[in-house]
Amino acid sequence: MHEDGNGDGPRVGSGMSGGGLDQPEFLDLERELTVLFRRARAKQGEMAREVHPDLESAAYGLLVRLDDAGRQRATELASYIGVGKATMSRQLRALEDLGLVAREPDPADGRAWLVHLTEVGRGRVAKVRDARRARYVEQLSHWDRREVAELARLLNQLNLGMEK
Repeated sequence: MHEDGNGDGPRVGSGMSGGGLDQPEFLDLERELTVLFRRARAKQGEMAREVHPDLESAAYGLLVRLDDAGRQRATELASYIGVGKATMSRQLRALEDLGLVAREPDPADGRAWLVHLTEVGRGRVAKVRDARRARYVEQLSHWDRREVAELARLLNQLNLGMEK
């Protein structure tokens, strides 16, 4: 069922003209992505609290990035997440206070610092990510595995296109 409550399935174009705005597949895409992003934001808050009860929702993505990419400079993290230096510094301070991340001098540049997950942080993030993947397996158990792989491929293609 769609979050707007109609449950009618894809809608056709509204008749708008110009630049392909009236193409029903793009209207359907916009609506479905809006629902997906809204649900993802809500779930992100739940996952953040599972890592640590005092963890801000926005910081969960930062932990996942560190888990995936390893040690990073704060400026690299800020750029990847799409926030400013001040916001990143505040988030990193909070994560350090919770014992989830630590900083170390960058061997390539003594003036810079690298941020990494602590063992506690790595363990908590792994536990939450494993639980999330288990939910995906359960929710998509009726899908063919090739469909799941195709969805992952298409989402990756979408994400790469949005980086440009």
